[in-house]
Amino acid sequence: MSEHIADAEQAGAGGAEAVTLPELVIISGMSGAGRSTAAKCLEDLGWFVVDNLPPSLIPTMVDLGARSQGNVARIAVVVDVRGRGFFDTLRESLTDLDTKGVTRRVVFLEASDNALVQRFESVRRPHPLQGEGRIVDGIAAERDLLRELRGDADLVIDTSNLNVHELRAKMDAQFTGGDEPELRATVMSFGYKYGLPVDADHVVDCRFLPNPHWVPELRPFTGTSEEVAGYVFNQPGAKEFLDRYAELLSLIADGYRREGKRYVTIAVGCTGGKHRSVAMSERLARRLAAEGVETVVVHRDMGRE
Repeated sequence: MSEHIADAEQAGAGGAEAVTLPELVIISGMSGAGRSTAAKCLEDLGWFVVDNLPPSLIPTMVDLGARSQGNVARIAVVVDVRGRGFFDTLRESLTDLDTKGVTRRVVFLEASDNALVQRFESVRRPHPLQGEGRIVDGIAAERDLLRELRGDADLVIDTSNLNVHELRAKMDAQFTGGDEPELRATVMSFGYKYGLPVDADHVVDCRFLPNPHWVPELRPFTGTSEEVAGYVFNQPGAKEFLDRYAELLSLIADGYRREGKRYVTIAVGCTGGKHRSVAMSERLARRLAAEGVETVVVHRDMGRE
């Protein structure tokens, strides 16, 4: 894990002493999307977690952690639109942290409108922004307020189809371990018939390749099998596509590293998310791993048919 050293005035020391600034994770996102679960996961991993902290107090919290003599090395704060003047102070606070050299990341929890409505209705609670309107009105208002923050997030997690245990597993996968990798990629296969993944940074379409679904002897298998993978990559253009797209991602990965972006989700789609996208995702993940990118493969829709 990278550490930034700063000079801080110590009370009674009469001078400056080198201290280690704590690592910071800011958890935000849609109400009902799982912010509390994500925060609890980090707490279980040993992070010092503060819920509903006003953005203006984030630099103060980091300063307090820096004075703890290493006792508070990792801080996670949950910020949301319940705090007044949310965006009036958040950008200023983030700029302040960057100036001090704080290692910070923003985790954004996302979910579909349908999923959020069902969750609020199940607990019989109003959305914090709906006022005299409906739940969907509050969701729309919050989504508009958070649009800029979502665009700047280092990690976006779509919880629409995740239960609590699955969300915890995703957080564990991202934050468990020793040294942080320079770049971590999730390669996700999906089926267009089930909708685009909302947390994808890049989307690529494999429907230009012949569909193994229409080959009777291949239909029961998935893209993880040698039979289907062999069929897919024997098609004209398949290997060339993999080579050129891997080269493009290598170029993009270098840029992400320079910009300090740690996470990227690459969604690879076909019609049903069972054959072509699965085979292409597996090969693409191997290429990225060979380039030194820590890679996780997720097959979102495999098994749904």
